[in-house]
Amino acid sequence: MLLLHGLGATGAVWRGYDGVAPDLPGHGTAPWEPTYSFERCADAVRPLLERFDGPVPLVGHSMGGVVALALAAMAPERVAGVVGLGIKVAWSPDDVARAAAVAQRPVATYATREEAAERFLRVSGLAGLVAPDDPAVGTAVVGEGSGWRLAQDPRTFGVGVPDVPALLAAVDCPVVLARGEHDPMVSHAELAALVADPVTLPGLGHNAHVEDPAAVQALLP
Repeated sequence: MLLLHGLGATGAVWRGYDGVAPDLPGHGTAPWEPTYSFERCADAVRPLLERFDGPVPLVGHSMGGVVALALAAMAPERVAGVVGLGIKVAWSPDDVARAAAVAQRPVATYATREEAAERFLRVSGLAGLVAPDDPAVGTAVVGEGSGWRLAQDPRTFGVGVPDVPALLAAVDCPVVLARGEHDPMVSHAELAALVADPVTLPGLGHNAHVEDPAAVQALLP
């Protein structure tokens, strides 16, 4: 599998999965870019498809799910199917304004690694699921001078609003759209307006792939 993390996270959230899990541009160990888009992120990870002998299943969480759809549209012969988990498909003007405001914030510096790690967990939605001293946090924070900062470029929040209907129309492979039952980012009804058989995973939240990897892997077409 090729595993694509969500906004604010890193590839380390996919531990326990059998696949390749890169850091998307502007996250973790990946370089920062002048601007960000779903298509640019897809293009950045596209060479990884060549590591596999045949068509590859893609699993993407939130922003990573949009990137997976964009990649499937770019390289249809290399993609076997897509699981898009927790993709936010409905954006209000306030949602768009908040994301734009965060994208314009300067890089924040924290006095200790623990403070930076706690901020990363809040930004990525992993607070309460991953401890600040967990190895998965390792590449998400960076020591700089006498302080610490997130490895994530704040400008990644300006990646834009995905046109999920257009992406679905451009993809030929099987697609599963799924969400955790308690995910506040997207409803079952919103997914049902896009695909015939959306999946809601009982008892799970936005980061269902961290909470129950087996349930998410079982979604692969």
